[in-house]
Amino acid sequence: MTQIFDNPADFADEALDGFVAANRGYVARVDGGVVRSTEVPAGQVALVVGGGSGHYPAFAGLVGPGLATASACGNMFASPAAGQVYRVAKAANAGGGVLLSYGNYAGDVLHFGQAQLRLNAEGIETRTVLVTDDIASAPLDQIEKRRGIAGDLTVFKIAGAAAETGLSLDEVERLAIRTNYRTRSLGVAFDGCTLPGAKEPLFHVPAGQMSLGLGIHGEPGISEHPMPTASELAELLVSKLLADKPDDAGSRVVPIVNGLGTVKYDELFLLFGKIEKLLVAAGLTVVEPECGELVTSLDMSGLSLTLLWLDEELEQYWAAPADTPAFRKGNLAPHPRRELAGPEAEVAADVERPTAAAAELGRQAVAVLAQVRDVVVEHEAELGRLDAIAGDGDHGIGMRRGVDAAVAAAEQAAANRAGASAARVLTAAGEAWSERAGGTSGALWGSAIISAGLALGNRDSYAGEDAAAAVTSFVDAITELGKADLGDKTMVDALLPFRDAFLAAFDGGTPVSGALAAAAAAAQKAAEQTSALRPLKGRARPLAEKSLGHPDPGAVSFGLIAARISAHIESEVAAAAGQGAQQ
Repeated sequence: MTQIFDNPADFADEALDGFVAANRGYVARVDGGVVRSTEVPAGQVALVVGGGSGHYPAFAGLVGPGLATASACGNMFASPAAGQVYRVAKAANAGGGVLLSYGNYAGDVLHFGQAQLRLNAEGIETRTVLVTDDIASAPLDQIEKRRGIAGDLTVFKIAGAAAETGLSLDEVERLAIRTNYRTRSLGVAFDGCTLPGAKEPLFHVPAGQMSLGLGIHGEPGISEHPMPTASELAELLVSKLLADKPDDAGSRVVPIVNGLGTVKYDELFLLFGKIEKLLVAAGLTVVEPECGELVTSLDMSGLSLTLLWLDEELEQYWAAPADTPAFRKGNLAPHPRRELAGPEAEVAADVERPTAAAAELGRQAVAVLAQVRDVVVEHEAELGRLDAIAGDGDHGIGMRRGVDAAVAAAEQAAANRAGASAARVLTAAGEAWSERAGGTSGALWGSAIISAGLALGNRDSYAGEDAAAAVTSFVDAITELGKADLGDKTMVDALLPFRDAFLAAFDGGTPVSGALAAAAAAAQKAAEQTSALRPLKGRARPLAEKSLGHPDPGAVSFGLIAARISAHIESEVAAAAGQGAQQ
């Protein structure tokens, strides 16, 4: 049980604050995670890792020279929000670009992906390497679908060492990809873990049994087996990993025996000894192994074995020195401390001087978001019922949380005397939507709103072409991040007809308000037609039969929002025309 806390809801933040207090020589707190408190040479690639809390030493404990530059830290077993990743990466950026690396989990992919889009839009070149080492989560011919577990360490270590030597972003990315391909892991659990404040573990393993193929977020394994002896367990783990080795594996291998929370070090060492004998018997040379707690799952009773097959280049970087709170190797020259902005190293916001046109557009953006809030509130229960047919029923409440936060953030951004540009207003709104709503829809809506704002910018004047650019940016952000296509039964099935109808009408000479009306009608019609589709993405996919005959809730909510925005814009245009006629 996790027993030491005041309020379980504050557990992750308070634990991170205490970690920083205990390790100020290595890390400093920023909004969303931690960054190195020591100097980072100008032009060095920033390796930004992260994920949910509860996995220490991953992820914050791996920040320091020779390894990660920063870590974005989410709530317990939950992805950090896109805004948190963005702020951490901005604080870590030293001018050489940013490499994001994290385990292949849906929430992390969406939120880190949203942050990457935003960083690239601002001119900070950003790449991603997903860790996909868990052989239990997908077959070898679908390696890109595998999740990341303790193999995080090998990818982070080699990428971090490569960055420390001054290699370019291209080279650091290449080495991280190669390391991930040559890394395989498999885990077992003897019992589940307990979230702070919970009365029971997330799962139990029956007495005398072992769960094979567990995840690190409290997921149970894929099968249960009688509890083996240590020798039998070593044979099971080694044989399955060797059967899955990369094509060009070679004979030099790094074994990592990783404890998940409550297995004692003596037990881990005992198992490692048996694993090493099996590897040697298989003709492999063991190189600089690790044995201990490296990527945990709170108090889970379990462990995993990771094998990294080295080549000459990777071995050089695996052996390179590193100095972090939880992982140290070799010797590094002392790095001087750096002065960070404020006691928590906050990244100072740029001072914006909006043009008159941009400030007016910013005020209009606030009004439009208020209309979005009204239509979401009006249909919240309906959207929840629709989502419950083949999902978890949270679409309405998630949209409500997101839009409430977005309107509040937009109003605050525009509250100063000079106002704020549409870019500033929509960026604030998108960040707030993403962080408050969470989940897939939160990441997608947040990213789209921010992208539309960046497309509008802070200009001296605006024309219809700017509206078309904002529509295109909004849609592109969702399709690039969500990877859904027409026919998958998602919001995209209403979104693409909306875009196509808008651009066709606008290119044909229709004013923006008329083009928006045509687009909203197309979106609502397309949303209704999703009732005939089977879901191919998201949580509804396993319940495809139940979903048939009912429209997709994401497509429906987008259609409703598009129609409300269109009606609002039409009324604003009519009112302006009326005032002009009176004058």
